[in-house]
Amino acid sequence: MSNVETAAGKVRGSAVEGVLTFRTIPYAASTSGANRFRPPQPVAAWNGVRDCTEFAGKAPQAGLRPPTRPELENFSGAADASPETEDCLTVNVWTPGTNGKRPVMVWFHGGAFAYGNANSPRTHGSRLAAKNDVVVVTVNQRLNIFGHLDVSAIGGDAHSGNAGTLDMVAALEWVRDNIAMFGGDPGCVTIFGESGGGAKVSTLLAMPRAKGLFHRAIIQSGAAVRLRTRERALALTECVLRHLGVSTVEQLRAVPVARLLAAVEPASQALGASPSPLFDRYPFGPVVDGDVLRAQPFDPAASAVCADVPVIIGDMKTETANFLAVVDKVWDRTLTEPEMRQRVQAIAGADTARVLDLYGRLYPTLNPAERLIAVTTDCNFRIRSLVLAQRRAALKRAPVWMYSFEWETPVLGGKLMAPHAMDVPFTFNTLDLTNATGGSPQAQALSDAMSSVWAAFARNGRPDHAAIPAWPAYDATTRATLVLDTACRIENDPRGEERHLWQDITGTL
Repeated sequence: MSNVETAAGKVRGSAVEGVLTFRTIPYAASTSGANRFRPPQPVAAWNGVRDCTEFAGKAPQAGLRPPTRPELENFSGAADASPETEDCLTVNVWTPGTNGKRPVMVWFHGGAFAYGNANSPRTHGSRLAAKNDVVVVTVNQRLNIFGHLDVSAIGGDAHSGNAGTLDMVAALEWVRDNIAMFGGDPGCVTIFGESGGGAKVSTLLAMPRAKGLFHRAIIQSGAAVRLRTRERALALTECVLRHLGVSTVEQLRAVPVARLLAAVEPASQALGASPSPLFDRYPFGPVVDGDVLRAQPFDPAASAVCADVPVIIGDMKTETANFLAVVDKVWDRTLTEPEMRQRVQAIAGADTARVLDLYGRLYPTLNPAERLIAVTTDCNFRIRSLVLAQRRAALKRAPVWMYSFEWETPVLGGKLMAPHAMDVPFTFNTLDLTNATGGSPQAQALSDAMSSVWAAFARNGRPDHAAIPAWPAYDATTRATLVLDTACRIENDPRGEERHLWQDITGTL
């Protein structure tokens, strides 16, 4: 057992895999009652020593998870079993020791701003901390209707639509004020996240309130070019109010948690699809309100708010393989050409012929299901990351590095290849806690390399490490990209024809 003094009181942690571990430290007050839909409020100080040896809760979870199939249930490892609670503004800390000044790596979990948590076994930070002598922090914050319902028009707080966004700032302020007591350096903080967590990192890069609270950033499969407008956020609130049959913020605060969560999906469906589906994909999420977020983070250009922060951006080779696995004909590879064309038509519209012609020419040996995965990966994930990298590099204030994760897992007959979120246990060196790689020694070697490179970037602001070739910064001329695979390599403008096509279609050239 080990005790550490924080600004609010002492906390007790325990040793896990040789690393001091502190779970469920509050960085702000409970968000229940009068604090529901308000920005985070200060946590009350406590007397004595607060036990922080167990995970005690996570934010209420919405039901907007992508459908899956039974074969994938344990692919990403065990789910966190801690209960859902509105008293969810907590951090977990892993540190090799309370002395010294180590780089700090702050993880924001994925889940499309709707679900997920910081307590998942695959993101336990003990190995990342021990192997690389860094302090790891994972953050729980409000999600879905609790974190992003804009009630400003019905008497609520003007910042209610960004309550969950402000939670992230409060967590980083806690790191600034307390992490030195855990052996961390508040002047050397890296924020990183995957999927929705990458979108959170994208958002923080554009937030004036977050400026100075972090010094490097890593965006994994979650580049957010555009976020919700105030008009769209208020329209979603109207859908929620109609569904619940209430009209005031006081009435909303009295609605039970389960009933509010049950309103998320029907209200989102009533709102309808985003007018810019390639760039604004979260029904609930941060709001460009002119204050907390003064402009879109990366459209029409990269925000200059944190322009001096170096960034790593990247994606998986087949991001959508696990999302499309729910389609039986994709999973068993019996999708026909006409069926594939119909699905591409829904994405590309008038550009369908161009898309099909290019992917057919470039990938003649892929079956229709595999070509559909390639198309949807590029248009739903890769194009966003490329836009972020190009626009960020154009600021010429700090370097950007681009990567592509291309190691393909052999499990499940190799059908998933390199799918969305498989990189998370590689990042934390927790492959043995998932079924994602089948115990492959090549996968473990890549995990060792990837986690070491990420930690080197956190320490020095550059991803220089003996485990990979020299990694040039990204620019619009060479578009140098690190390919993470059994043998890591540098490629210039990989899949350049596809990039050019989607930049043309989306108007981001």
